[in-house]
Order: sequence, then structure tokens, then C-alpha cells
Amino acid sequence: MFDFGKLALISKRLSGGSSINQQVTKIAPMAQPRARGEARLSSKLVTGRSCLDGLRQSGASKILFPSGRPHLEAILINTAGGVTGGDRFRLEAEAGPGSRLTMTTQAAERAYRAQPGEIGRVSTRLSVGAGARLDWLPQELILFQGAAMERRLDIELAEDASLLMVEPIIFGRRAMGERLSSAEFRDRIEVRRNGRPLYLDGVRLSGDLTRALSSDVTAGGAGAVASLLYVAQDAGSHLGALRAMLPPTGGASLLAPDVLALRCLAPDSFELRRALLPILDRLTGHTLPTSWRL
Repeated sequence: MFDFGKLALISKRLSGGSSINQQVTKIAPMAQPRARGEARLSSKLVTGRSCLDGLRQSGASKILFPSGRPHLEAILINTAGGVTGGDRFRLEAEAGPGSRLTMTTQAAERAYRAQPGEIGRVSTRLSVGAGARLDWLPQELILFQGAAMERRLDIELAEDASLLMVEPIIFGRRAMGERLSSAEFRDRIEVRRNGRPLYLDGVRLSGDLTRALSSDVTAGGAGAVASLLYVAQDAGSHLGALRAMLPPTGGASLLAPDVLALRCLAPDSFELRRALLPILDRLTGHTLPTSWRL
């Protein structure tokens, strides 16, 4: 026979502050999921054409290769939709001897608000073999209010390798009235040739970024900036033309006969892109990835 007394006792324990109920309330909240992405690819020269040599991708990092391009082109995709605190992304790529590899992104990357104490990290390591060329052309990184992000870009060049690198950054979308009163951004770029430093650049911003960038000794109120490096034998021949293309808030110079460095400030992403597009068209020989024009 069913014991209704036991049933009443169990019901009382479950509803009245019993040890079972106390154990339930002590369970810690689950940690929020964080994105992980890794990718590795390489190119090689086969009968005069640059082809894919190796590819490995996992997690939120995906790579597409559009057809009909003059050389091998890779489009990087972050399926997580952006980077927030605790996310980890890692990319390694190699342009093999004699080949040409262009790498870009499907759209602008976004660094979103992070939880206190967390930071998103993105690490990229590129190498360019003898007689090869790599075009590193990611679209803009957009920093949002509360973002916390750390990036590192390491590039190793063979003695006669060529490189075109651009890194555009947007400090909040001005058209949306966004202001970065609290954010953290750390960025480090190192380019070496045969192990020797060729170009070193670092940025560390924390706190009220909008206010920090308003000073004349920093960015003069600019909301967007791009750094560009062009390493090739014909670098010097482009200097005059690029200076003529730049707005008054941009500048270009030769660090060496074959090393051209450029920096451009702009009030917003629209003006920055308007300045960059003709420059990138010239330096890519009018083979700029289609995603830059969408």
C-alpha cells in the first residue's frame, strides 16, 4: 500500500527550506560560453600560378577562397560575429616561395563589450617566403563601448619578399553617436626581415578613449586611424603619388629605399575608407578584394 505519510514528508522537505533546497541555491551560475577559433593556411607556386598548399581551420574561424581572382585570395570569417572578453582567435599563414597570397576579411571585425576582468585576444603570425608576396588587407576593426581587446600581429619576411599590410581601426561609430568612455585596446605589430626588426608599432589605450583621442598630441579628435606598410623594390616610386592622395591628417615616408610606411587619421570610417581605397588600388595593382567594395 502507498504510504501517503512519506509523500507528505517529502513534499514538506522540498518546499520548506530543506537541505535539498539549500544545495540547489548554492549552485554557482554557469560561465558564459566564449568563442575559440584557429586557422592555418599556406600557398605555393605551381606552373606559374599561386595555389593553396595547406589548410586547417577549427571553431569560429573559417576561410573561403573566391574563384576567378588573379592570384590566391583568402577571405577570413569569424562565425562568432565578433570578439568579446574571453574569446581567443589564432591565425597562421605562409606565402610559399614565389607565390602571392592575399588575405582579407568578409566584413569589419567588431570588438564588443567585455565582462569585468576579461579580455579578447587575437594573435596572427604570417610568413613570406623567398620571392613571394603577401597582401594582408583586413577590413576595419570597430571598437564598441566597454570593449577589451588585445591583438598581436607578427610578420616574418624573407630577404627578397614583398608585403602590403593595412590595419584600419574605428573608435566607435560616429554616425550612431557612439562614444568610448570606457574601453581597453592593446595592439602590437612586429615586422621582421630575416629576423631583423623592420617595423615595430604598438598602441595601448585604456579608459575614456574618446577623450584620450581628442588631444592634439594624440589624434586631434579623429575617430578612425589606419596604419599601412608596403615593402617592395618599387616602394620609393609610390611615395609622391600616395602623399598627394592623403588628406591633411595623413602622412607617408620611406623607412628604407624599399620600405614605405603610412598613417592616416579620419573623423569616421567613411572618410577613412575614402582615403584608403585609391591607395590600396594603386599598391595592389587594382586587384583589391571585392569584399572591400561591398
